[in-house]
Amino acid sequence: MDRPLNGRGFTLIETVLALSLLATLTYLASFSLMGLAAKYHLEKAVWDVRAALSAARARAILDETRFRVRFWPDHVLLERYDEAAGAWRSDASTWIEDAVIEANNAPVFSPEGTVANLATIIVSNSWSGYKLTLAITGRIKTVRLPS
Repeated sequence: MDRPLNGRGFTLIETVLALSLLATLTYLASFSLMGLAAKYHLEKAVWDVRAALSAARARAILDETRFRVRFWPDHVLLERYDEAAGAWRSDASTWIEDAVIEANNAPVFSPEGTVANLATIIVSNSWSGYKLTLAITGRIKTVRLPS
């Protein structure tokens, strides 16, 4: 019982044209989305640096010992002060992707929650940059740098 289509459906040419148009639009949209990747990598890097600073302060208060945060261009290192040995011991590390960190100091958090060695940290990549300023109270101020 074959029934005629009566003009319903699409021809092969119409389907190929629609798929090629969709592929072209997807290709063009991917270029605009690739530019956003740098922005989101930068925001994640800033979030990771803020998290490391907040974690150091919280751990210093909870563990009642000093914690220091050291910065390298591609990672952040959290160190605990070992009273018995009189030395800093590595505690945790966070790697930063697609961004560069510059800091003028390595802040030390006391068991009271205050900070010695106040720091200004610049986190940047090809998209833009952020400046993080650490106050003596442990407050972190974040400001986006002009592009």
